Amino acid sequence: MSTQNVKPHPYVGMWVTKDGYIRHELLANGRYDEARGKRKSAYQGRYTFVGDRIEYVDDTGFRADGDFRDSVLYHAGMVLYRER
Repeated sequence: MSTQNVKPHPYVGMWVTKDGYIRHELLANGRYDEARGKRKSAYQGRYTFVGDRIEYVDDTGFRADGDFRDSVLYHAGMVLYRER
């Protein structure tokens, strides 16, 4: 089976706080990379989607989650918007 015709999940991509300080890049391979300010790759790990919910496990084992509502990601008190 060819993977070239497989579309990524609709939530895959870059999610950013309004001020641009926090950036969550949700990669198509199930990994994420979070930047904070000038600190690139401040946190990295894997994620899974369960409906409109995202569950994160960073590389240290820390777990967190968030919810997508009306094209906005709500995670740990943060509000992130898709970067276009």
